Amino acid sequence: MEAPGVPAPGVAGPAAAVLQELPPRAPETPEERPERRARRRIEEEQAEAVFREVVSFTPDPMPVRYYDKDTTSPISFYLSSLEELLAWTPDVEDSFNVALAPPECRQPPLSSRRPRTLLCHDMMGGYLDDKFIQGSATQNPYSFYHWQYIDIFVYFSHHTVTIPPVGWTNAAHRHGVCVLGTFITEWQEGGQLCEAFLAGNARSYQAVADQLVLIAQFFRFDGWLINIENSLSLAAVGNMPHFLQYLTTQLHERVPGGLVLWYDSVVSNGQLKWQNELNEHNRVFFDSCDGFFTNYNWQEGHLERMRGQAGERQADVYVGVDVFARGDVVGGRFDTHKSLELIRKHGFSAALFAPGWVYECLEKTEFFQNQDKFWSLLARYLPTHSICSLPFVTSFCMGMGTRRVCYGQEEAVGPWYHPSAQEIQPLFGEHRLEGDEGGWVKTHSCLADAWNGGSSLLIRGVVPPEVGEVAVRLFSLQVPVPPRVFLSMVYKLEGPSKVRVALELTTGDAGSCHIGGIWALNAETSSRHSPRPLRVPPTKLARWVGHCGQQLSGGWVQRCYEVNLRGCLLGDLLVSFSRLPGSQEEESFICRLGEIQVVDAKSLLAPLPQVQAISLSHVCWQPAASSGEGPPAGLLLSCTLHWSFPLSHVRCFRLHCFPETGGGPLSRGPPGPEKPKLLGLAFVNQYRIVDLAVAAAGPGQDGRVEFLVEPVPREGFLVPQAEWGRATVRYSMPST
Repeated sequence: MEAPGVPAPGVAGPAAAVLQELPPRAPETPEERPERRARRRIEEEQAEAVFREVVSFTPDPMPVRYYDKDTTSPISFYLSSLEELLAWTPDVEDSFNVALAPPECRQPPLSSRRPRTLLCHDMMGGYLDDKFIQGSATQNPYSFYHWQYIDIFVYFSHHTVTIPPVGWTNAAHRHGVCVLGTFITEWQEGGQLCEAFLAGNARSYQAVADQLVLIAQFFRFDGWLINIENSLSLAAVGNMPHFLQYLTTQLHERVPGGLVLWYDSVVSNGQLKWQNELNEHNRVFFDSCDGFFTNYNWQEGHLERMRGQAGERQADVYVGVDVFARGDVVGGRFDTHKSLELIRKHGFSAALFAPGWVYECLEKTEFFQNQDKFWSLLARYLPTHSICSLPFVTSFCMGMGTRRVCYGQEEAVGPWYHPSAQEIQPLFGEHRLEGDEGGWVKTHSCLADAWNGGSSLLIRGVVPPEVGEVAVRLFSLQVPVPPRVFLSMVYKLEGPSKVRVALELTTGDAGSCHIGGIWALNAETSSRHSPRPLRVPPTKLARWVGHCGQQLSGGWVQRCYEVNLRGCLLGDLLVSFSRLPGSQEEESFICRLGEIQVVDAKSLLAPLPQVQAISLSHVCWQPAASSGEGPPAGLLLSCTLHWSFPLSHVRCFRLHCFPETGGGPLSRGPPGPEKPKLLGLAFVNQYRIVDLAVAAAGPGQDGRVEFLVEPVPREGFLVPQAEWGRATVRYSMPST
């Protein structure tokens, strides 16, 4: 089936390829699996790293710029002065803050002339719980998840050089959104800083620009908002356009898709004088960089005048909207849509400043409802963008939760917040059928249950008697589809329900697009359409289809499909709900989606790399709290694990441990069925273990703790434990 074109947001029409729910099948165990597993175990045992430590309580302070002074957990950081900026050079400690990947491919590209939407995140000074690179146990944190409406994300603070916390960069890039840091100068001190690098010769401002480019390139974010909130001397303001031009040119050369934006503050004579528009007094700065971010106290007359100033670059003018509604503004708070309506009427881009207002000023207990309300009021003025690369995998996790779940199995209970762990988020909202039929579908994120991570997507709706189905568009894609694609959906229906759940996709390029067939996919049929059918599917493919068609733990069901395409462009992913045969009544339903995957079959044929070269650094021991005198009853171990693995192959790494004590030869993990303890997630090739409780080694004995590094492939399947990276620390108390 094929559908020429892409439907508008809302309830989907019938022009889509429907992947029907199919009956479950019995699991398959290939005959050769035990032999392969044993061979891997031998190879892993030979490759395991072993480290020996003598426990010492000598303090070893960590650099406070990179590590929390109380816990030694790695943190994102900023630079407070020109001296710090010019002195910065990349260091191994900086590696924690490097983003996993550049922005995902998207359509339309940011370079298109379509008006854009910029979100400027300014919240209580910045670097709050989001600064903890490996996450925190924060209750009720702020979370942003309406990424499909956003093109550019700016992390704003009042520190001189605001480097975006890597959690925000990872989440934004996963959604095809570029991320900017902020370079700001303010007050008298800011004026002195500007004089120091702008009033002299070109080498001075070029040195600053080179450092800003190096920082963006190293940490893998995409550019800078330049905000000069102090007056400038004639010499300094004369060099400002040259500084912007040089910074923009160098950034474009070294950061693909990089952006430099100028904030409406200083005018061409050096005075600090906000214009609330682009005009002849600040046009020189606009002409020297990629875009202009206006101040917030504009009226429609300002927009009308700007159309002539901007010319063909209207999309490069970002009209500022203060969501807090401070000053003389058209609309903010829940009236922000009034400002957006005028901005779009005149063809400009929009810059939404501090939409965290819904979190800061309203009830925390109603945050999700208020955030969804805020963005739903703006939705008609916010064109979405599409992801255009595979694999496309999401468990709908928002990077937070009240417990941690891994493929239906609960791993830990308690609040957690880790922005890097946020997966691709869908379009949210409520959609109703046209006319008086009464059918509707509503989507929202839910922390009450999860398949993988901390949340799932809850879909509620009604199928009215007059129609056979309702459907909702979740994702907009523009992906040139390879000839053979595998799709998977994990879901469960809540309570009694007489509806059938189906995955739908739309295709573009209808003149040449041909869908050769749609089949249920499992390990038995996964290779039947290959030129050379394989008796046993390749390892990655076998793992990907390992649970297809089965009832899983927690009531979840996974359905997998194979689609053969030729000359197609994948458009949208939708989920539809139809009444069962014979049903004539109105049918309400509650469905929870746990995961959706779209994978190029070819990517499952290549072997997965191995975790290699594990090493240990920054080892620190502390005695655990003891109630009496004598040797400590236990120890607290902190250390940093490093390893080698090509990051382009993973979504993240999961870190585990087996703590144990005693002498004797090293064992392969703990005896019996005990599972390793999850320590956390890493998005780079290193992880800081903080205050891990281990038993004190007895006299003449070694204590032992084993660490495991589990790669999580981009295609979304579990790697067997025998193939994880392993490192064992054997430790002893000092001899007396």
